Amino acid sequence: MAAEHGLIEPFESNQIKQNGSKRLISYGTSSYGYDVRCAPEFRVFTNINSVIVDPKNFDSNSFVDVDADVCIIPPNSFVLARTVEYFRIPRNILTLCLGKSTYARCGIIVNVTPLEPEWEGHVTLEFSNTTPLPAKIYANEGVAQVIFLESDDVCETSYKDRQGKYQGQTGVTLPKA
Repeated sequence: MAAEHGLIEPFESNQIKQNGSKRLISYGTSSYGYDVRCAPEFRVFTNINSVIVDPKNFDSNSFVDVDADVCIIPPNSFVLARTVEYFRIPRNILTLCLGKSTYARCGIIVNVTPLEPEWEGHVTLEFSNTTPLPAKIYANEGVAQVIFLESDDVCETSYKDRQGKYQGQTGVTLPKA
């Protein structure tokens, strides 16, 4: 279904755990979901400007941009990133996204809100480092699992119908008021 309807692009029909001799944190199709990858595009939170974090008036100067295959999250801080994959959610599907256990066991929490019916875009990912030490995340490797919940009926009002503010997002998307 995912490949034929353009639900996930690029789509990997298998679970990938290795690239040649290099071991990877797995991505691709899993038992009942899809393990997404993190793109090499990060926004690292910094308190260098000592601003108040306000979701209604977010200061983009609170981030430092990093384009790399690895990102270091400062202790007790967070990083925003995005998926490699672009999603197109059907009207009768809702998705939940949970962090992979490999990261959770290192004190790195992945937070993603549900992908609502008829939402589309790159998923913005938030990685929180709950440890007192720097933590590493890897681009182009698995970071979270998307679980698809299918309804027998289509929703009455979709994200697209509501003209949601994050519709069609590409790149790492900051909060919008």
